[in-house]
Amino acid sequence: MTRRIVAVAFACGFAVAMSAHAQGRCEASNPYCAEIARLVDDAAIRTAILHIDAIDEQGMRDLITLTEIPAPPFGEQARGEAYAAMLREAGADSVWTDDEGNVIALRRGTGERVVAIAGHLDTVFPKETDVTVKQRGDTLYAPGIGDDTRGLVVILQVLRALEAADVATDANILFIGTVGEEGLGDLRGVKHLFRDGGPRIDSFIAVDGGSEANITAQALGSRRYRVTFKGPGGHSWGAFGTGNPVHALGRTVRIFDEAADAFTRSGPRTSYNVGRIGGGTSVNSVPFEAWFEVDMRSESQESLARIDSIFLASVEQALQEQNAIVRENEALTVDVQLVGDRPSGETPDDAPLLQRAIAVTRHFGDEPRIGRSSTDSNVPIAKGIPAITIGRGGAGGNSHAPDEWWLNENGAEAIRRALLILVAEAGLAGNRTT
Repeated sequence: MTRRIVAVAFACGFAVAMSAHAQGRCEASNPYCAEIARLVDDAAIRTAILHIDAIDEQGMRDLITLTEIPAPPFGEQARGEAYAAMLREAGADSVWTDDEGNVIALRRGTGERVVAIAGHLDTVFPKETDVTVKQRGDTLYAPGIGDDTRGLVVILQVLRALEAADVATDANILFIGTVGEEGLGDLRGVKHLFRDGGPRIDSFIAVDGGSEANITAQALGSRRYRVTFKGPGGHSWGAFGTGNPVHALGRTVRIFDEAADAFTRSGPRTSYNVGRIGGGTSVNSVPFEAWFEVDMRSESQESLARIDSIFLASVEQALQEQNAIVRENEALTVDVQLVGDRPSGETPDDAPLLQRAIAVTRHFGDEPRIGRSSTDSNVPIAKGIPAITIGRGGAGGNSHAPDEWWLNENGAEAIRRALLILVAEAGLAGNRTT
């Protein structure tokens, strides 16, 4: 009896809160704000939104279960299998795993369009990392618990809410757990989705990042290389004059730094960083190998291509200059391996998907912060497909660190927002929101 009274009281309180939000910054004269207001008034949508709170504890259990399944780079299979089972249980019409390892669940609509919502299965942590969830007070601590395991749960909860309320959409909806979003995964999962001959996707929503008010609509592109210089090696005294890979490496970094510094002082924001370096066996040995890794980023695809060419020219110049002073043995060689290639781009300001996300954010009383980042949305954005990344909500911190944490501080609100953005983009069957 007590639970029933609480549930009714909560429902009444939620209705008041939604009404207050509707009177906030989202002006009724804005067609997208009006669309969201009509959507919120739909009986099935209101039922779905209320159901999100009813299944909150289930979502927390799923968060712990998924977090405690290791999902290192290129090792997402076990977590993917568990997530696929959850999507089936949630009521998806069909669930499968594609050739790259992406887990995909289809919820059929009445029309031909396809809208996708995705979180990423992988974390940055190696296989041997202890991923046991530890609770201190109300806060959960574990590697990857926020980034992006919580994003996966947000998507799962949206599906459950739509099923519980029997919400019928015009567009078909794909609920996806992607692989390879982090680091050297190089967006391999979402690249596979948007390959030539891949599944039809007309709009794409990624759930990644923290604040619900953040909307990523601008893709930060990057190029990453691992460069390895090789030579015969030898004793530092006896083989003096032999080509030294470390010297060639150092020369490359100097040449590139000077040219790249000049280039990045004007034009679209562009960055570069030599982040890792290694090689050699001892202080008194001429190394037979030396390597380094470089990361270059730009908000402009043209500037990214330009700094990329500057880098490759620097490598070639350094190799030639270093070989010109070799006194003994064969010349040095170099291997340049592209280990990361993420495209730049922007979703147009007037894209309906972006405008709907802005309207939903304002409906909840927040001013949206439109930003640039590197997420799964990079790939569709670069291909001209409407795409954004929205926050997973709650409170959290220390992403990519072993002591990452997440607190269920109004975490359900991010799920409500995701549901409204998704259904607004998919459209209710019968076009009831337009």
